[in-house]
Amino acid sequence: MVCQLILSSVQLCLLLAFADCRSFKCLDGKVCSDRPPVVLIPGDLGNQLEAKLDKPSVVHYVCYKKTDEYFTLWLNLELLVPVAIDCWIDNMRLIYNRTTRGTEAPPGVDIRVPGFGQTFGLEYLDPSKRSVGMYFFTIVQALVEWGYTRDEDVRGAPYDWRKAPNENKEYFLQLQMMIEEMAHKYGGPVVLIAHSMGNMYTLYFLNQQPQAWKDQYVRAFVSLGPPWAGVAKTLRVMASGDNNRIPVISPLKIRVQQRTAVSTPWLFPYAHTWPSDMVLVSTANTNYTVRDYERFFRDISFEDGWYMRRDTEALVSGLAAPGVPVHCLYGTGIPTAQGYRYDAFPDAEPVEVVNGDGDGTVNVRSAVQCKRWADQQTQPVRLVELPGNEHVAMLLNFTTVSYINSVLFPP
Repeated sequence: MVCQLILSSVQLCLLLAFADCRSFKCLDGKVCSDRPPVVLIPGDLGNQLEAKLDKPSVVHYVCYKKTDEYFTLWLNLELLVPVAIDCWIDNMRLIYNRTTRGTEAPPGVDIRVPGFGQTFGLEYLDPSKRSVGMYFFTIVQALVEWGYTRDEDVRGAPYDWRKAPNENKEYFLQLQMMIEEMAHKYGGPVVLIAHSMGNMYTLYFLNQQPQAWKDQYVRAFVSLGPPWAGVAKTLRVMASGDNNRIPVISPLKIRVQQRTAVSTPWLFPYAHTWPSDMVLVSTANTNYTVRDYERFFRDISFEDGWYMRRDTEALVSGLAAPGVPVHCLYGTGIPTAQGYRYDAFPDAEPVEVVNGDGDGTVNVRSAVQCKRWADQQTQPVRLVELPGNEHVAMLLNFTTVSYINSVLFPP
């Protein structure tokens, strides 16, 4: 393993050193380059969020009731410790309204997404730049070594990942305008690089655009770890919570916040891909499949989840072809949950996890669904298997960086 890491580091250094990085100025004053501009779209939990408070009440005396400035809500490791996490959950949660079919922040909580059009909020999730929060940094740094400039010809498109696309309409207008502006400024169409749920956001966005617009403004779509057909892990998050193996955080405690994120039921497995008889959750009395979501939410006493699913299921369930060249990279060979067995459902951890193939988060049956587009669009669709690549670690390794280089600088 150590030898592999050393080899990958050497390969990455060579790649950075010998990449073609030419650029020049246009006569009309525009910045022209043989490097296509790049937009990065993060996944669930994949960019910073900030909050400002003026709350009528708090859940614990140690919680701030009012702040003069915005502060980092995600990722702030100091807030994810016992007691303080109660404050974090109360600020981070959403309140679903069955009448408006939308969500709101708790009274007195204003949450914003910092740095649209910049990369800092998704290079490191933790502003202190602790390694645990490293996300898109390796890819951005490689781009810089190839001649790109942060916040100029490589930009980030962060969003409120607690919500599904139907609640982020302003975001898509901003994204469209930024893509158009970059294409005009740098003399060519952009390359979109998305990770995880960001791929679903990108697909939704592209499906809303006329083909003429896509032909003019999008050169390629690089899809990393895409959950096209949803992921089984989401049922565990909704049922009993998921602390991602952080021992100081109780899954049941953080479940309070996790259940309010509309993007979680949006990513439940989809019937167009998952077998109707595959058991996703098993209890002493009941088996739940893709046909049983309404009963599942009723049995965990969270019926709002069923309404959230109904509100969002159709957003990309048709998996309509994006209409741009696609490079679909996915990890395999990592045990990936595809089912759970509970003894004390839903208020205890599952006693058994049934694993299948995938990248540790996204099941391979979901990731490869981009293959259907090969027969649905004239633009090329390429699937690239990454054996042994874990869901987030794929953003940090030589294979991914090298492939992105080949897309940006084709032979």
